[in-house]
Amino acid sequence: MILIDGHNLVPKIKGLTLSMENDEMALIQVLSEYTRLTRKKLEVYFDNAPINKAGTRKFGSITAHFVREGSTADEAIIQRIRKMGKKARNTKVISSDQHILRQVQAYQAETQTSDLFAKEIERILASSPGGGKPDPQKMSDLEIENWLNLFKKNNSQKD
Repeated sequence: MILIDGHNLVPKIKGLTLSMENDEMALIQVLSEYTRLTRKKLEVYFDNAPINKAGTRKFGSITAHFVREGSTADEAIIQRIRKMGKKARNTKVISSDQHILRQVQAYQAETQTSDLFAKEIERILASSPGGGKPDPQKMSDLEIENWLNLFKKNNSQKD
């Protein structure tokens, strides 16, 4: 299991910036390709979500936590590691914030900086057929899930 401070990782990924309108979804799309290739489970945390957008959503093997304003992704990750107890030693935490990395190490969680993880993602995507570039003829897992959710919503409204 990998826990990621999303807003720390966004600027480390080529082509993504925090000033993008949908930086969170763009990162989730990159992470979806990473999880497809590695079969790893990820939880990504984004802070400063408006109250009406806060909450947890699933995107394939990625769980995205949109942490409400007034709280931080750091706090949410530390709380998650504390709840894991001894299982935290099987977890890797990705962040650029040294204080969070030190705190989760106390629970024996593995740590990695956002810079190094971004390089790992780049290496894995580049080694895949097609060089990690999405096939424009094929929908990503995220796009498929969004369409399925849309159809489910429309079908439930017809009943």
